[in-house]
Amino acid sequence: MGSLQETNPSVWVATTPASSYRPLPGPLDTDAVVVGAGIVGLTAAILLQQRGRRVVVVEAGRVASGTTGYTTAKLSALHGLIYDELAQAYGDAVALKYADANLAGIAQVAELVDHYDIACDLQTRPAFTYTCDPEMVDTVRAEVAAARRISLPVSFTTDTDLPFPVDGAIRLDDQAQFHPRKYCLGLAAAVAGGDGSVYERTRALSVDEDDHGRCRVVTDRGTVTADHVIEATQLPFSDKGGFFARTYPVRSYVLGVRVAGAPPQGMYLAAGSPSRSVRSAPVEGGELVLVGGEGHKVGQDDDTARRYRALEDWARGHFSVEAVDYRWSAQDYMPVDRLPFVGPLAPGSPRVLVATGFQKWGMSNGSAAAIMLVDRITGVDNPWAEVFDSNRLNVRQSVSDVVKENADVVKRFIGDRLRTATDRSVDELALGHAAVLTIGTERVAAYRDDAGTVHAVSPVCTHLGCTVTWNTAELTWDCPCHGSRFDCDGHVVQGPAVRDLAPRDEAG
Repeated sequence: MGSLQETNPSVWVATTPASSYRPLPGPLDTDAVVVGAGIVGLTAAILLQQRGRRVVVVEAGRVASGTTGYTTAKLSALHGLIYDELAQAYGDAVALKYADANLAGIAQVAELVDHYDIACDLQTRPAFTYTCDPEMVDTVRAEVAAARRISLPVSFTTDTDLPFPVDGAIRLDDQAQFHPRKYCLGLAAAVAGGDGSVYERTRALSVDEDDHGRCRVVTDRGTVTADHVIEATQLPFSDKGGFFARTYPVRSYVLGVRVAGAPPQGMYLAAGSPSRSVRSAPVEGGELVLVGGEGHKVGQDDDTARRYRALEDWARGHFSVEAVDYRWSAQDYMPVDRLPFVGPLAPGSPRVLVATGFQKWGMSNGSAAAIMLVDRITGVDNPWAEVFDSNRLNVRQSVSDVVKENADVVKRFIGDRLRTATDRSVDELALGHAAVLTIGTERVAAYRDDAGTVHAVSPVCTHLGCTVTWNTAELTWDCPCHGSRFDCDGHVVQGPAVRDLAPRDEAG
């Protein structure tokens, strides 16, 4: 789920054609149905097809129009400072399996690129986690030690090709970067060219299992019946497993800038705060430097446009920036216990499978998740499945975080209802501004576009009823509780919501 018509399209969206698969033509019966045509869904679909399964992929928007199309697209097992944290919380064995899964995810991408001859700018690159803070050097060294204990071939260094000095960095060679939408378009073509089907503009509305071992996915175009369902929708929309309570949504921002001189060829992530991500990206006429960061919880910033300004200030302070060609933002779900959730939707739903909580590393984690899901469907033992178990509850490590994150949701849910909407009239809304207003006895989310037209919708998110807030950077209404997003006319841009915001009369 997502949109190729975001206010700020990514370089990946802007440099690829829109896909044109038809909507679901009506009821179908198949072996497996995959909901979502991002990296998880399409990787799972092609792997299932390789193992002899008939596959149907349904996508509410277009191929790779959601988070996959708005990532920084690093393929790496070096995820900031995660290994020391995992080792301390769960032991080295869990940290090892997390690393192995991500390395396998990277290898899976390379294998599919080679097998299907997908031109997606796949390039081998070293990955770095760096710091410019002398007080964090010991923390970086501790991460190096933890990674080495699990045989991840990292090294400590101060030598990088960044245009500024660092106090310390972890280096991991033989990682990769690529063009994620070109890759997913190639996967979709392979699925559609085999014993599978891809249907776009088909929104899944519900999923259920019957007593005979079959599943039904009800969409706005018809029902697909299958032996198994994979909800590859970033956060499950049919959430009997309560993943909305075990993850929390964050947004982060990226600039694509042209710089004087050669761009850095490594892939970089700053440890600590503020976090900054750097990588190069080949484009027509040269290379861009992708500068990312400025993460925050969804719906909890009154002026998200300032995030782009902060990134540009940082980029100009560290690079000789000649032009800013692209700016975009992405959404990710963070698991409360630092491990993604991959497997059955709930203990009583063994045939409906999910993958979520990739904590901003969806390209490698998502590819690994697809392998785990396909192994489960085809009866293959998977070495990482227990660590990523979707129905786990790591009580000691996660209960306090579950309480903390859900207290924040409750605060928003109740507080937004007690908070009085502004009583100013729609006529007072300036061009390009939005607000939740009281019109008569009704609360209305209203936006006046640059042409003066007012767009008025209900402010109540159709997922679980929280009040949406205005995103000044992307011109969307975003839910601060579970991350659903809607355009100014109330149409769903991003789930878990599957129903649009109701229209409202701006006159009351």
